[in-house]
Amino acid sequence: MIKNISSFIKLKPALSVGFLFSASSLVFGTWVAAIPGIKHRLGFTDASLGLSLLLSPLGALTGVALSTKIFSKLSVGKWMILGYASLSIIMILQINSINRLMFWICLYCFGMNGFLNGVSVNTTVGFLEKKYNRRMMSTCHGLYSLGGGISAALATIFFALGLSPRWQIVFVVAIIFTVLFFNRRHLLSHDRIIHSGSGLKFPSLSILSISFLCMVVFMSEGCVADWSAIYLRESLHGAKEIMGLGYAGFSAAMTIGRFNGDDIIIKFGSKKVVITGALFAATGFLIVVLTPAVPIAIAGYVLIGFGCCCIVPVLFSAATTIPGVSAVEGFAMVTTGGLIGFLTGPSVIGFIAEKINLSTGLSLLVLLMLTAAIVAWRNKFLETKKLIVDEVPYDEQVY
Repeated sequence: MIKNISSFIKLKPALSVGFLFSASSLVFGTWVAAIPGIKHRLGFTDASLGLSLLLSPLGALTGVALSTKIFSKLSVGKWMILGYASLSIIMILQINSINRLMFWICLYCFGMNGFLNGVSVNTTVGFLEKKYNRRMMSTCHGLYSLGGGISAALATIFFALGLSPRWQIVFVVAIIFTVLFFNRRHLLSHDRIIHSGSGLKFPSLSILSISFLCMVVFMSEGCVADWSAIYLRESLHGAKEIMGLGYAGFSAAMTIGRFNGDDIIIKFGSKKVVITGALFAATGFLIVVLTPAVPIAIAGYVLIGFGCCCIVPVLFSAATTIPGVSAVEGFAMVTTGGLIGFLTGPSVIGFIAEKINLSTGLSLLVLLMLTAAIVAWRNKFLETKKLIVDEVPYDEQVY
């Protein structure tokens, strides 16, 4: 893992993109800690909050429709700077919303921006893997998880110091803007016009099952992000200072797993990684919904993180090897399925929580993860394939 990270850091164009993965989760982790306060401040119930969260997938679908036009005119490097700067501003406004209308508009814009950002960075990583003749998708996703863990830990510290999420997000955004400024040359070096070809359409049959797997995993990640703090605080009556530790533990496990993910995938194979990961995640959710103890529930979230850590990198890599589907189109289609799960999952859980309870809502994810394991077992595109014919060892690469 250390050798992998060390060699990745030396690739400045790749590291600049990797930071964007961290930037997404830095702002999102702050948003996770802010959700209980927003719910109370704007007078949402579980159901009305869940319904509001549906605006984000609507925004993501708008992003699907606009992606071809945007990426055919702007280089991917320019979009990454503009996209992540605008994401930061949207999140400041979202967390500081003074009424529901402002909150709803921000959710919609967040979904649209998030889709476009996701396609741009993941597609760029795919190009970088070919350019530098090495695997780095799992490492970049590890940086996303690292950012989430850092932001959740910071939220815990800030709460203990009496600093509200309204100011926490300003502090995080200031860091992001500073790094964007100093990394602008490396980001702009990605001057490719990617022509996504990702119009608003249903995924082809060849990648429908991969899209489903991505949807389930992203739904699980979204539910951990949006509901873990509320579950620990309201269902298990945990202290305010520790309500972000469920997501922090989840993110820490994701980070460790993804930084080792490239080696794990090579050793055990893509299909085994996805099946085993889905079963681990299902077990983690089962622990969360059955235990009355906060520490055990946090341990359940950690197990979910270890289960989910390598699945998405495997799915994104698989999307680039399907015959008749371009790398960019594959990323766009799989990301569409993933965003639908990530952004609609919390809404579904909210409805179930309102009608029954939050534990029952989270139980749905146990069944979905078990279904995902079966789908992965039957998917022919998840057979292990070398991304690059002759991969150069990390310590022998030319930079």
